[in-house]
Amino acid sequence: MNPSFRPAPGPAVRDLAARIRHLSPSCGPVRLVGVDGHAGSGKSTFAEQLAAALGGAPVLRLDDIASHDALFAWTGRLLEQVIEPLSHGRTAHYAPYDWRARRFGPPRPLPPAPVLLVEGVGAGRRALRSHLALLLWMELPREEAWARGRSRDGEEQREFWDGWVPAERRHFADDPSRPFADLLVRQRDQGYEVLAGPAGTVGPDQSLTHGDGPPAVC
Repeated sequence: MNPSFRPAPGPAVRDLAARIRHLSPSCGPVRLVGVDGHAGSGKSTFAEQLAAALGGAPVLRLDDIASHDALFAWTGRLLEQVIEPLSHGRTAHYAPYDWRARRFGPPRPLPPAPVLLVEGVGAGRRALRSHLALLLWMELPREEAWARGRSRDGEEQREFWDGWVPAERRHFADDPSRPFADLLVRQRDQGYEVLAGPAGTVGPDQSLTHGDGPPAVC
């Protein structure tokens, strides 16, 4: 299979996209949607499919905002570089972090869009929730997610994961996201299952399950 191939969004993802389009803007003219979950839980792959179902909605990856020196202490940078300008309908400019070179790159523009997905661990942190139209949580136990992430990244990233796991534990102990999730997303053998989350603010408490194609780990 072509490694760049991604399955087309299935019914569950398309239905979620339709619901998102009907939400009120939450950050200036933008409907900001957070995709949170443990590292290795499949956030990036799901965000790609949801972005495609939304007609190519931009995705801001929090890996571009975080750094080796600030795995979770990036709130101020995100608010200043992204949230503040978007809330005024202006194009944001953020400097993506290069994890290999260990430095921030040149500024990258992020124009206001009808929907913008913010994907990464901590997307549902308390400092951001008031700016979100919707918070999604990838429903996978942390130990299972971390095992998937370690397998994905290989031995060369072992030292990084040894530092990441306790840092993520501390982050979610202090600032949990899942209790505030509007919807839970579970990956299935043939797609995704979308359920009402603990916040229970979006739609009826019912499954939106459909087959969305083969699973993919991200």
